[in-house]
Amino acid sequence: MTRQNDFIHQRKQDHIQTILDDPQIERHQSGFDQIQLTHCALPECDFDAINTQTEFLGKTLSFPLLISSMTGGKSANLMKINQALAEAAEAMQVALAVGSQRVMIEDVSAEESFKLRRYAPTTPLIANMGAVQLNYGFSRDDAQRMVETLQADALYLHLNPLQEVIQPEGDKNFAGLLDKIRELAVDFPVPIILKEVGCGLSATDIEKGLQSSIKWFDLAGRGGTSWSRIEAHRNGDPKAQDLGVLFQDWGLTTPQALIQARPYQDRAHFIASGGIRNGIDMVKSVIMGAQICGIAAPFLEPAMDSTEATVAKIQQFANEFRTAQFLLGASDLSQLLLNDNLILNRQ
Repeated sequence: MTRQNDFIHQRKQDHIQTILDDPQIERHQSGFDQIQLTHCALPECDFDAINTQTEFLGKTLSFPLLISSMTGGKSANLMKINQALAEAAEAMQVALAVGSQRVMIEDVSAEESFKLRRYAPTTPLIANMGAVQLNYGFSRDDAQRMVETLQADALYLHLNPLQEVIQPEGDKNFAGLLDKIRELAVDFPVPIILKEVGCGLSATDIEKGLQSSIKWFDLAGRGGTSWSRIEAHRNGDPKAQDLGVLFQDWGLTTPQALIQARPYQDRAHFIASGGIRNGIDMVKSVIMGAQICGIAAPFLEPAMDSTEATVAKIQQFANEFRTAQFLLGASDLSQLLLNDNLILNRQ
């Protein structure tokens, strides 16, 4: 194994440990608490008959939850996490996206942790590659190998310029990337989803993506897990550490990104992620235009424990979501999407 591969494997372990060790990684600044919904005292529907189902990538989800990208690699703990997430996603019929698969391209022994279709035969799975890797020798063949290994229904191309700048071994050349994304998107075998990693996608970003034939966007706003702060922990340079802390709250919140995305609802599909921490946040996201809600950090510790603990956490979100939908008088999920009448105010 090369020294570079050692770095990548250790980085994934560092990320998990830092999230567990530093409570300030969770920023609690998502902006969802500032959005108030209109309570319906006469919901005129049966709680037990509430329909929370939705379609995603041609498959039916029990409610609009995507377990967002976390990790993957050859280490036993990383394999355990991904297996528990996949088994729980299948059991609860929600979607799952894996962490960056760069590691399996550079070290074939890491591929095993991404062979998740055996644990999740029917639910949507999303492969994951850093878009910037297209500037560092990664090719269409590499992207297709990621999809084939996971037997994925879509591919995340994640955009993380802030994280790469703070990361001690970061890849900082984002020049000319749009053309390479456009080339990759042509006739790619599964949909490509353009995803930020905690700083939000702006209207300009969405415009650029649409020009590159991208139809799916994961807005991934700030206010939840701060990857800038995580990388500050990992960087041995005090100046870089200070920079990572300075930028720990940089970017658009998810509600702000959803507002920016509103004019493009007839041309694109949107996933809301970043700081979503309960079923009420999910409902607010759907009302503001998200078809699916991505959540990562709350599932890390349950997945480190067991499949059963992960299922229990998903069930908690499902019950919260159903309760909020009921209290808005929406018997069907379709009654929530882009329904501004349900928002009392945005303080």
